Amino acid sequence: MNAVDQADLLRRARRRTRPAAEPVPAVESSGPAPLSHAQQRMWLMDHLGQGGALYNVPLATRLRGPLDPAALATALTALTERHAVLRTRYGSRDDVPYQEAVPADPVPLPVVDATEADAPGLLAAEAAKPFDLATGPVLRALLLRHASEDHTFLLTIHHIAVDGGSLPIVGAELAALYEAARDRRPARLPPPGTAYTDHARRERARDAELTAAADTRAAHLAGARPLPLLRPVPPGARERRAALHGAPLAPGTVDALRRLGARHGATLFGVVLAAAFATLRNASGESDLVLGCASGHRADLRHTVGLSVNTLALRAEIAGDAAFGEVIGQVRAALLDAQAHHEVPFDLVLERLGASARGADGIPLLSVSCDVVHPVEPLALPGLAAESVELDLGLAKFGLALLVEDGPQPRCLVQHDRDALDEETAGRLLTAFADLLAAVAADGERRVDELPGTRLTAAEHPALAALLSDPRVVEATLARSADGPLLGYAVVRGPVAPSGAELKSLLRRVVPVDELPSAIVLLDRLPRLPDGAADHASLPGAARPAAAAADEPGPLAAVREAFGELLGTVPPADGDFFALGGHSLVAVQLAERLRTRTGLPLTGLDILEQRTPRALAGLLATRGDERRAALARTGAPVTRARAGTVLVTGATGGVGAAVLQELMAQGRPVRALVRPESAHLPALNGVEVAEGDLADLDSLRRAVEGTDAVIHAACTFTDHATDVAAMRALVDGWRGGPFVFVSSIDAYGRPAGTDVPEGAEPGPGLTPYGQAKLDCERILLESGRGPASIVRSPIVWGPHQRLRDQLRWGSTGALYQSALAGEPITLPAGPQWAGACWVHSAALARALSACAVDQPPAAGRILNAVTGHVSWTEFTTELVSLLGSASTVTPGPDADQELQRPWRYGAETLAGVLRPEPGEDWRTVLAAMVG
Repeated sequence: MNAVDQADLLRRARRRTRPAAEPVPAVESSGPAPLSHAQQRMWLMDHLGQGGALYNVPLATRLRGPLDPAALATALTALTERHAVLRTRYGSRDDVPYQEAVPADPVPLPVVDATEADAPGLLAAEAAKPFDLATGPVLRALLLRHASEDHTFLLTIHHIAVDGGSLPIVGAELAALYEAARDRRPARLPPPGTAYTDHARRERARDAELTAAADTRAAHLAGARPLPLLRPVPPGARERRAALHGAPLAPGTVDALRRLGARHGATLFGVVLAAAFATLRNASGESDLVLGCASGHRADLRHTVGLSVNTLALRAEIAGDAAFGEVIGQVRAALLDAQAHHEVPFDLVLERLGASARGADGIPLLSVSCDVVHPVEPLALPGLAAESVELDLGLAKFGLALLVEDGPQPRCLVQHDRDALDEETAGRLLTAFADLLAAVAADGERRVDELPGTRLTAAEHPALAALLSDPRVVEATLARSADGPLLGYAVVRGPVAPSGAELKSLLRRVVPVDELPSAIVLLDRLPRLPDGAADHASLPGAARPAAAAADEPGPLAAVREAFGELLGTVPPADGDFFALGGHSLVAVQLAERLRTRTGLPLTGLDILEQRTPRALAGLLATRGDERRAALARTGAPVTRARAGTVLVTGATGGVGAAVLQELMAQGRPVRALVRPESAHLPALNGVEVAEGDLADLDSLRRAVEGTDAVIHAACTFTDHATDVAAMRALVDGWRGGPFVFVSSIDAYGRPAGTDVPEGAEPGPGLTPYGQAKLDCERILLESGRGPASIVRSPIVWGPHQRLRDQLRWGSTGALYQSALAGEPITLPAGPQWAGACWVHSAALARALSACAVDQPPAAGRILNAVTGHVSWTEFTTELVSLLGSASTVTPGPDADQELQRPWRYGAETLAGVLRPEPGEDWRTVLAAMVG
C-alpha cells in the first residue's frame, strides 16, 4: 500500500477522543456467518488470484521514547479479543464463502534490531507478505528496534477486516489498551459496537431489496463505456504494478478551489471530481464518462471495526461548451444521486450489468477513480513521540486514479497501473490535470474546451498504431501466427487501397525491426465475438487457442452443463459468461465444480478470461492433453498413489515447483500437496494433486497416507507454531520410507567460526524462524520411522515468481529496493569477507531428490545444500547493473548489521548433485530473476 492508499484509509483515523468507561466484552453471534458484500469482494479478489498484498493495510509509525514492547503486545491481543473480525478466518462450504471467528490467541510481536538503512526493506517486506484468509490471522505486527528508545511499529491488517472508518477505533483502543497494560491497570473503554457478523447478517437479509435497487443503478450505467485512454491488461494473474506521478500545486490553489466550490454549493472533493471529469473529457475526446469514488457510510457501525466501504460509480456527460461552474453542478448532482444509493453493493450492480460491465477489449467499465487525500498521520501511543513512516508497495487498485493531496504542501497526483496506461501518457495527463486545476482556481467560469489539456491516446503496439494512423486503414489488429511470428490484419478502403506488402513497407519506416509483423493480411472485415471484441481465433493464419480443439462433445458438454447449473440455463457454445449473468462468485464456483468433475486444474480467473463454454472446453482439453503427455512419460495414473510415489509439500513455491519438475523428469510418480486454487499452475500437470494446507492437519495426514517418500518443502515463514504442528501431523501419518525435510541455514544461528561444517551445533542469535526449523528437525529425527534426511538450504535463487519476490522483499530486499530507487548503498567494510550463501532451485531439487531414495546418502544426518558464496560487493554491483540503477556502492561502518555474514557453509555430502549445470551460475540466474 502506498501513501495515497494509506491516506485514503487514514484521513479520519487520527481524530481521536479517549472514552472513560469500564470495558465490557463484545457479544459476538457464534458460528459461521455470511460475508458482507464488501468482504465478499475482498474474498473473490483473493480467490481469483488478484489479492496478494494489494489489499494489505500497513500502518507504520516511528516511536521515540520509553516504549514498553510487552505492553504493546498485550494491547494487540486485547484488541483482537474485543473485535472478533480481527481474529476471523474465511472458508467456503458448498461453493459459498463464510466467516467464522476463532478464539483469541496472543498476537506475536517480533522485535528485530534494525539500522536506518535496513528498516525500509524490512518494513516493505513485512507489509507485502500476503495473508491466508482461509486460515488467518488477518492481523500481524512487527517492531523494529533502532535504539533503546527509538522504534518503528508496523501493524498490517487485511482490508477484509478494516476500513477508514474503523481505523480510528483501532488507533484509539490500541493507545488506551497500551497505556493500561503499561500501567498495569484495567483499560477504561466503552463496550465494542455492533458485532460485525450481525451487520453482515442484516445486510444479507436485505439482498432482495438491494438487488432490486442494483437493477436501477445498472440501468443508470447502461450504454456507458470504459475510458478509451486505458489499454487491455494482458491475460493471467495481474501484477497491478503502480506508478505515481506528482506535481506541486501553487500556494493558494486549494483554497481557491474551496471558494469556487462554496459558490456552487460543492465541497473541495466535488470541485476536484469535476476537474477530473473535465480533464478526462479533453484527454479522451469522450463526453460520456464514468468515474469511481469510495463511500464509507457507517451509520450502524460507528464503534465497530470492520469493512463497510462501497464503490460509487458516477456518470456525467460533459459538454465542451459548458462553463466549468456548470460542470461542478452536474457532477455534484451525480455525486448526491450516487450517495443516496450508497447501500447498494457495487458487486450487485456489476452482476446486473453483465457483459456491459466491460468493454469489448475486456477493460472494466469502472477503471478510473478520483479522490482528495491527506498526508498520513502517525499512530500515536501515550508517552511517545510519533512520526508517520511512508510505505509504498507499488500496487494499483484502479487502472487510473486522479488525486489531489490536501496538506501543507498540496500536490496533484496521478497513479496508474503500469499495464493499463503507459508512463508517457500518464505524465501528460498529470500535467493536464494540474494545469486545469490551476486554471479553474483562477477563473471558474471558463468553458471546458478552453481549459488546458490536449487529446491523448493510450500507447498501443507501434505496428498497430502505425496501421491505424494510415487514413486508408479502417480497422486493424495484430495476432500471433500458429508458429509464433506476429501477423498484422487490416481492413482497407478507398479507390486506391494499399496492398499488404505496401503497408508493411510503410511500417518499416516507423516501427522497430523487432516489433514489425512478418506480414500484413488484408480482410474484408475483422471477425468479431458477440461482445464486439476481435475474434483472433478466426483470423487466417493466427494461432488458434485451445478452444479450436474443443469440438469434442465431452469437455464442451460438461462445461455447458456446469454453466447451466449455476446460471439457470444451458448456454450456446459461444455464449458469453458475463452476458449470461455470470460474475466473480459464479466464476469461482464454476471453476470449483469443473475442477472436481474433470480432475483438471482450473481457476475462477480462467473462467473470466475464457468467457465462453467453447473456449473454456478448449482450455480443459489442452490441459488434459498436457496431463496425458505427462502420463505417457511416467506411465502412471494419477487417481491414487502407486509404488514409489513421493509426496511433495509446498509444490506451488519456488523450491516445490523445481522438485516437481526434477521428479517428473526422473519418471517418479508424485503426489503434490496444494491448495485448490493453486492447482492450475503448470508445474502440477501430470501429478496427483492432494488438496490441503499446512494449517489443515487432517489434510496433511491424508496426503502422506500411502506414499513411499516425502519431501517436505512447505513453510509459512512467519507462523512458526503452524510449521511445527504441520511437521508433527506429517510424521504422525508417515509409515516409513525416506523423509526429506527442507530446513534452513538459519538453524545454525550465528556460528563462532567462519567455516560452518554440515550438522554443526547452532550458535547464538537464533531467530524464531531458525528455532522453528530446529524444532521441526528434532521432531523428524526423533521419530525413528525411516531414513530421515535434513537438508539445510541458504537463499534459493531460480526462475520462479515466488523466488523473484523473495529477491525483492526477503533477506536481500533492502539491497534490491535501494538499488531500484537509485539510493546510495553501504556495504560492510573491513578485511573480513561478507556475503550470501546461495543455491540454485534446480540444484536444490536434485539434492532433495537424491535424498528421497531407499538408501539416502546420509540418513539421520543434517546436510547442507549450497551452490556457492558471493560477496555482497559482487552481488550488489551486479544488481545495480541489471536494474540500470544510479546507486553508488561503497563500504562503510553504517552498513546493515544483517549483512555482516562471514560464514561459508560446507556441502561435501551432496557436492556431486549440487555441481552447477549450464545456466546455474549466480550471474545468469540473477539476471533471469531481475528480468
